[in-house]
Amino acid sequence: MSGISYDLDEKVVVVTGGSRGIGLELARNFLAQGARVVICGRKEDNLKAAVEELNGGERLLAVAAHIAKEGDVENLFDTAVRQFGSLDILVNNVGMNLLTASVTDTDLPIWNKIMEGNLTGTFLCARKAARILRGNKQGKIVNISSIAGTRAVPAMGIYGIAKAGVEMITKVLASELAVFNIQVNAVAPGMVRTDFSKPFWSTPAIYDQIVKAIPAGRIAETADLVPIVLFLASRHADYITGQTITVDGGASAI
Repeated sequence: MSGISYDLDEKVVVVTGGSRGIGLELARNFLAQGARVVICGRKEDNLKAAVEELNGGERLLAVAAHIAKEGDVENLFDTAVRQFGSLDILVNNVGMNLLTASVTDTDLPIWNKIMEGNLTGTFLCARKAARILRGNKQGKIVNISSIAGTRAVPAMGIYGIAKAGVEMITKVLASELAVFNIQVNAVAPGMVRTDFSKPFWSTPAIYDQIVKAIPAGRIAETADLVPIVLFLASRHADYITGQTITVDGGASAI
C-alpha cells in the first residue's frame, strides 16, 4: 500500500487473529501506515512467527488471547492500553468454521464452538473496545464478516448464521455508538486464499467450480481486503457507519 496514506500514523490498532491470514496482512499494512499494532491469537508459536515476520519493533505487540473468553479479552485490551496509552481502532478479524453436513444434523457443542469463535468473540471484543473508545469520544470498529452471512453455503450453515449476527451487531453498535463519534462497519469478503479456506481452493476441481461463480475469475487474496479495511479505519470514513462492504469479485451480483 505504499504511496497511499490513510492518516493512521501513531493510531493504536488491535487486530484479532493477527498472527496469520487476513489478520497478518492487515497488521502488516497498519504498521506500514505508521500505526501501533496489537495482534492476538491463541497459539504462542503462531504469534512468535508473526512478530518475527512483521518486524514491527516497538510499534508491535503480540498478546495470547482466546477472544471467546471474557478474561482474555479484558487482558488483551488492558495490555494494549497499558503499552501504547490509548486505543483508536479495533479490527474484529477472528473467524472459525467446522464443516458440517447440515444445521439439523449438527451437535450443540459444534454450534457453540462456531458461534463463540465468530459471534461471541466479536461481541466481547467490540464491547470492551467500545467502553474504551467512548471515553475518547472517537474510534473505529471494523468487523470482518463474510458473504456467507447473506447466502446459504453448503457445509457452512452455522458459520453463515454467525456471520449474519456479526453484520447485525455491526448495525446495532453503529447506532448505539454514533453519539460518541465511533463508527462501526463490516467487510464481507467472498472466498479468500488463506489456510481457513484451503479445503476449498486447494483442490483444482473444487476451485474451478468456485471460480465459475465469480465474475472476476479468481478468489480473493488477503491484499484485496486491505484498502477497504484501512479506509474504514481512517478519518476518511468518519461519516460511514453501520455498513457492510462486500468484497467478492462480483459473486453476489449474479
